[in-house]
Amino acid sequence: MSFFISDALAEGPAAEQASAITGLLPLVIFGAVLYFLMIRPQVKRQKEHKKLVEALAKGDEIVTTGGMAGKISDLGENFLLVEISDGTEVKVRRQAIDSVLPKGSLKEL
Repeated sequence: MSFFISDALAEGPAAEQASAITGLLPLVIFGAVLYFLMIRPQVKRQKEHKKLVEALAKGDEIVTTGGMAGKISDLGENFLLVEISDGTEVKVRRQAIDSVLPKGSLKEL
């Protein structure tokens, strides 16, 4: 009846450890590549955006993520009042600010 079950050949413990290390090596390399190509740049962008949002001041000319440009007329803890034209103000979340323009950029429009 030994033709149904092959005889087990014993291998030394060193062979088991080597196969475990080589089995984990691709996962470790994949994790490192994922971290350096995707996670680290995203965290860096989040920190830069957080600094930009915290540094906003009254009178700054900004562009929102929706593309609306205007000048900050009032600051709140979570919201801003942005003047998009003479006498027209819109309430915008702080996190919706995409970039701060150089002073005088909106007068050219």
